[in-house]
Amino acid sequence: MGTVTIGVSIAVPEPHGSLLQELRAGFGDAAAHGIPTHVTLLPPTEVDASALPAIEAHLVEVAAAGRPFPMRLSGTGTFRPLSPVVYVQVAEGAEACAWLQKQVRDASGPVARELLFPYHPHVTVAHGIDDAAMDRAYQELACYEAEWPCTGFGLYEQGADGVWRRLREFAFGGAVVPPQAARAEDAPLPAPWAP
Repeated sequence: MGTVTIGVSIAVPEPHGSLLQELRAGFGDAAAHGIPTHVTLLPPTEVDASALPAIEAHLVEVAAAGRPFPMRLSGTGTFRPLSPVVYVQVAEGAEACAWLQKQVRDASGPVARELLFPYHPHVTVAHGIDDAAMDRAYQELACYEAEWPCTGFGLYEQGADGVWRRLREFAFGGAVVPPQAARAEDAPLPAPWAP
């Protein structure tokens, strides 16, 4: 059957996803149109194609244990000089993303793997382009804001043409998204992503 390259991520919904993808292309990132705008939970990982059913079953379990949560993007950051990346920051929802990616990569699961760098949820808007364009991306999106209720994540496969396509969406087990920025201090909510 051979191998396939997969990834697991939270899609940035419309209109935000297309806008950030077009901006990424405008900064000169040639890969922009082949990568849907997203927050990574599992980076590109080569697996045996025959393992896909087991991976999907694992992701069903991860999603069932998760709960919807508010996601908010705000401003920019960069991994330079370690890595040539400019990104939009995850200002709310980062802890939930960290919990999810850990479950996806769990040592007992079918896609256990170590990361090259500590996990840091983000939305890439420039990667591997010249420094002047990286600086422009960092500056132009410094005031960028977007928010939405995150209700699940997707499994993606990279085609032979380099384009990432969603194979399946996985909805969280709960249906209620906690109210955004409206939590009473005297009545703390339980972590929305915990089982």
